[in-house]
Amino acid sequence: MHAETLVNSVLGALLLILLSAVQGSLQQSLRQVGGECKISPESSLRRCRTPDGLICSGRGECECGICICQVTEPGTFYGPRCECHDWICPTYDGKTCGDHGICKCGKCFCDENWFGESCQYQEECSLSSKTSKDLCRNAQGVVCSNAGTCHCGSCMCHNPDGKGLISGRYCECDDSECLDEDSGDVCGGHGKCYCGNCYCSAGWHGDKCEFQCDISPWESKRRCTSPDGKICSNRGTCVCGECTCYDVDPSGDWGDIHGETCECDERSCHAMYDRYSDDFCSGRGQCNCGRCDCKEGWAGKKCDHPLSCSLSMEASQKKCQGTSSLLCFGRGQCLCGQCTCHPPGDKRVHGKNCECDDRQCEDLNREICGGNTHKHRQQDKISINGGASRKTLASWTDCTTHHSVD
Repeated sequence: MHAETLVNSVLGALLLILLSAVQGSLQQSLRQVGGECKISPESSLRRCRTPDGLICSGRGECECGICICQVTEPGTFYGPRCECHDWICPTYDGKTCGDHGICKCGKCFCDENWFGESCQYQEECSLSSKTSKDLCRNAQGVVCSNAGTCHCGSCMCHNPDGKGLISGRYCECDDSECLDEDSGDVCGGHGKCYCGNCYCSAGWHGDKCEFQCDISPWESKRRCTSPDGKICSNRGTCVCGECTCYDVDPSGDWGDIHGETCECDERSCHAMYDRYSDDFCSGRGQCNCGRCDCKEGWAGKKCDHPLSCSLSMEASQKKCQGTSSLLCFGRGQCLCGQCTCHPPGDKRVHGKNCECDDRQCEDLNREICGGNTHKHRQQDKISINGGASRKTLASWTDCTTHHSVD
């Protein structure tokens, strides 16, 4: 095995030297003394084009029918059409060729006593059967995810069709999820599949790279950037230069969040005490991109201040706040310094500033304090149990003056 690997390595090196020499002689023969190319631009590009239509595999420039690879590191891209690059070799456990071989133009040449596409299997195993199986168990304790067999601590995934769709350290990856239902191609032929997820080539998007985008990633990002410099205002996702907002009505109509860059949030027009109401701007105005345009006679961020009120908006709000930073403790509507607790007619929310919310004392049967709402019963209960919450007692006594007691 070692001798075969050595021979393959030597042959590979000789082949690359020969290709380089042929490239050099070809380039000289195709150029005249003045440095001009003997062949037409069309013929030059045809010689540099790969079977998939790319010039120099998209990794170099074509000069007179010869590919000049864009090499940033020695050995990164090479070959007649820049088709070889070391990092495309199979990996195992995150390591190229399993760290037990060398990569040559997309193929692993394994070290002695190792084999497999990623050099992940040992020919001679010194591990016990138990140790070997333990090394093959996934996070759930299943050997090779029930999709392969264990060989010397490494999983050999079952791929009877030869397509290699089952992969991963524990055979946990099923790349059949990347197959396009119509064409049967992996990621529609426009991307790479890694553990069941498609990573699309530039200009393509979608779960299986089925949609083409004719603009660059930079242009897409520019179109999705909101005036405050955020992608889709941090309220959506950018796909091919268009924002898909997180809150869209299933019918396709606008949801609470909309706009070209999801810059409009209509939830800002809802009152704090009734976030789920269909009424925007307290029913007294029009919500435009998160701002209330109030009807005549009304003012305020939520159109909740009547201009006929003798109090200023600031004075009215101050009276409604009480000891809270929220108007009416966030449980009611403030009108001219007076709180109307929400929902109207529900006596569980009460107090001058709606500071009492007896709903917090309800049990599963919607009974307040288990039905023991009288003060003396509450005190008896605390005396008997000895361990009742002081907070519950304090809440009850603070708001008890607003209840009628027998």
